Amino acid sequence: MDCIFCKIINKEIPATIVYENDYVMAFDDAHPVAPVHTLIVPKKHIASMMELKEEDMVYVDEIHKAIQEVAKIKGVAESGFRIITNFGEDGGQTIHHLHYHLIGGKHLGPKIIHD
Repeated sequence: MDCIFCKIINKEIPATIVYENDYVMAFDDAHPVAPVHTLIVPKKHIASMMELKEEDMVYVDEIHKAIQEVAKIKGVAESGFRIITNFGEDGGQTIHHLHYHLIGGKHLGPKIIHD
């Protein structure tokens, strides 16, 4: 499989890992759009939110737990942050591995941020 996120999960490509457990990995985005820009990904390759199956719901649960932990680690749990997941071409998805962007560290306003 030629998925960059799978390669990061398998530690074939270096990344700044912020949080990791048996189900998810969180690492800093290589092209941040804000002072805090961390990606949270399931360790199982799931192409997008539209590909989630019933048995994958444990990953969704763990992603949400990880979001809370990453927000604390990155110091934005109190000030606020944005969570984004993109789907499909019109939604701006460029990497076909389910992932969530945790973005913060500054006032974000109503602007929509893309991959």
